[in-house]
Amino acid sequence: MNTPRIELLWWSGCPSHPQAETMLAEALRELGIDPQVIESRQMVTMDEARAENFVGSPTIRVDGHDIVPAEDPQPALTCRLYFRRDGRPSPLPDPQDLRDALRRAVSPPA
Repeated sequence: MNTPRIELLWWSGCPSHPQAETMLAEALRELGIDPQVIESRQMVTMDEARAENFVGSPTIRVDGHDIVPAEDPQPALTCRLYFRRDGRPSPLPDPQDLRDALRRAVSPPA
């Protein structure tokens, strides 16, 4: 099994990053991956946001790819808006989108 690189990028102005980290840790445990692999990084300055292509908090990347690519990929210190699979807006990605991204990274197609 591959152990993907997992990044959680966040900005302190948005209160949802602890929930995102919990959701991410649970999804990793389901796959038998130690949540200690999560690289949690706070974005503090616009220079950091630009350097990381940070489009809002929280951003979760698996092997360098945003699990839900942003519609507006402009770097910003802002809260992120996701849409659940049922269409509802949310400050967090749909848990199934997260699980699907992790599964693809752990078991890439042959």
